Amino acid sequence: MSLSISLHLLARSPVPGRVKTRLIPALGAEGACDLQRLLLERALQLPAAGFSQRFLWLDDGPDVSLQALADALDWTLVEQPAGDLGERMRRIAALGLAESDAVVLIGNDCPALDGEYLSGACAALHGQPVVLGPAEDGGYVLLGLRRVDPLLFSAMPWGTDRVLAMTCERLQQLEWTHQLLPVLWDVDRPEDLPRLATLGIRVEV
Repeated sequence: MSLSISLHLLARSPVPGRVKTRLIPALGAEGACDLQRLLLERALQLPAAGFSQRFLWLDDGPDVSLQALADALDWTLVEQPAGDLGERMRRIAALGLAESDAVVLIGNDCPALDGEYLSGACAALHGQPVVLGPAEDGGYVLLGLRRVDPLLFSAMPWGTDRVLAMTCERLQQLEWTHQLLPVLWDVDRPEDLPRLATLGIRVEV
């Protein structure tokens, strides 16, 4: 069975003072914004293999260079729907599932997430209704779904170390099986910055 799978990248528009706020003490507002743009551009360069469509969902209007890059790399750029993070994710997943058999949702905070990892997620969705990419901090860096339910998104303590565990508990309540991918790390705090060098990403602190 071949599934049509759409990829959905949720990201914050790179605006100084509004993005990567926990990194501002180390990088300054402009530096944190530059890092957000760098991570976003890196995510847009992920390989397209395995996906029928790819969407970049921004929380604010795009700028000219982002729009041009999205166009050049064949991403459809759209503004995120209203609501908290959970409601936005639920609505994006539902919209995606109206057009394709499965959806994969990612952010741009995890530079270690590569084409091989995405291929693993697509492969998992052929056998399971849900795939999760766990993050070291207790959240997740990827969510793949062949069906959607508000229970996975409502009243979730986003940004805490309980998100992955609570999501798995709710999947049990729904009696949906799932597969976990290898654990990855994301860039949220100053102590995460040195690890960027291992991926060849240089940041001036």
